[in-house]
Amino acid sequence: MTTASLKPYAWLSIGAALATIGLKAVAWRMTGSVGLLSDALESLVNLAGAVMALAMLSLAEQPADEGHAFGHGKAEYFSSGFEGLLILLAAITITVTAVERLLDPQPLERLGVGLTVSLAAALVNLLVGRVLLLAGRRFRSITLEADGQHLLTDVWTSAGVIVGVGAVALTDWLWLDPTLALLVAGNIMRTGWRLLRRSTGGLMDASLTPEQQARVLAVLASYRARGIDYHALRTREAGARCFISLHVLVPGAWTVARGHQLLEELDRDIRRELPHATVLTHLEPLEDPASLADMGLDR
Repeated sequence: MTTASLKPYAWLSIGAALATIGLKAVAWRMTGSVGLLSDALESLVNLAGAVMALAMLSLAEQPADEGHAFGHGKAEYFSSGFEGLLILLAAITITVTAVERLLDPQPLERLGVGLTVSLAAALVNLLVGRVLLLAGRRFRSITLEADGQHLLTDVWTSAGVIVGVGAVALTDWLWLDPTLALLVAGNIMRTGWRLLRRSTGGLMDASLTPEQQARVLAVLASYRARGIDYHALRTREAGARCFISLHVLVPGAWTVARGHQLLEELDRDIRRELPHATVLTHLEPLEDPASLADMGLDR
């Protein structure tokens, strides 16, 4: 499946964001709850993130060209990083608003209708968030996965706000509303930081996950058992793709044709474990001491 077919998911996210912004804004205006206001502000972040996701998916789908020989897959990291920054900005805004309301409590109105509208918005996010998260994991798209995680976080945020505002209605403790908004801000900030860290790791050529590396090592171990050695193994992720490079050491008496056939077999076995991998190999003779002197990154 190409990245072109992932763009409908971004449009779905945009539609969900617009719908929930409208619903949550109505809930906030009806109740005056700062907790519901914080929930509505997070949906604005969802919209901005979804628009950015659409733009970056459009860029990531472009084929490799002369200026970008490894493709444009890393564009997805800009999307998730942008969304992470927006989440942090929303958390700061919520914190400021909540502190002001904590110092100057205000009565809440029409809570029953407002909470019903907010619950409807949460259900929209739950459905769309699950769709995006599953699609992101299936197609190895950090953009869709980040968007889905954010929407599901928004669901938990909404649930907390609904419970908190409901508690205000039952107890008349007005301080519960801004206090809950502060807790929401903390949760949102954690999500934003996690997205930023993952995006930065991708842009900095972070290695594959331990689970993925273990699968590659298992394949290489089967070759080592046949007398074929390797070193200088390096891995990195770039959006939906990953790149694996290594030096393969074979007996020096082998012909070029036999060595090439082995590398083709190795490439096939690794790609069977990681279908989205691009495998780069360098063939070396086992007996030559120079083969052990080129394991550094500069070689």
